[in-house]
Amino acid sequence: MDTRFLGIADLSEVPSVAVVVDVMRAFTVAAWAFAQGAEQIVLAESLDEALALKASHPDWVALKDGPPAPGFDLVNSPGLLRSVDLGGRTVVQKTTAGTVGALAVKEASLVLCAGFVVAEATARLLRTSKSDSVTFVVTGEDGQADEDLACAQYIARRATEAGTDAAEFVRRAGESRAAAELAEGVRQGVHADDVALCLEVDRFPFAMVATLEGSLMVLRPWGASG
Repeated sequence: MDTRFLGIADLSEVPSVAVVVDVMRAFTVAAWAFAQGAEQIVLAESLDEALALKASHPDWVALKDGPPAPGFDLVNSPGLLRSVDLGGRTVVQKTTAGTVGALAVKEASLVLCAGFVVAEATARLLRTSKSDSVTFVVTGEDGQADEDLACAQYIARRATEAGTDAAEFVRRAGESRAAAELAEGVRQGVHADDVALCLEVDRFPFAMVATLEGSLMVLRPWGASG
């Protein structure tokens, strides 16, 4: 399997298969949203679009990065989200990097959104897709975020070597700038457990597949048993 690791700005063409990685915290949060019962997640282009979608669908749940804000129901924190019942709900998510990365490859034939919490399910889907080429989109810090690169490299390795040990990849992520900023309270809308939750490997049994449905990019879980 030919793999490339690119930042969002480095995407010069539409990949056939894209794995968009945002460990801290967009796609860890998305996985938790599905675990808490969400039916689907709409990835919004902007805060204004997220608010407009919420206004036209009052039963939808709007989620954003940073501190709480008028019109938004939740913030982008797995620690805060894990106590929220989202049974059957649609979540609208807008974040600084993760959602931007997914929308940048929306024309790809297969788009997966990933973090450590869904690593094995994502690798398994890559194996079953039998794709010759996979582009990993490293969303954080203009493609330099080591937590995202470490996770992308881990999933890529695990797609071809099922016994790959996660320890070194998780260590790198835990020593990343994003982890330090979350732990030190530099970022807002944070729970004390966020870093630990983002570093859990294979917490959930599903991958997350994003598809264009009309004008919207919609994320859904794939492969969860039961």
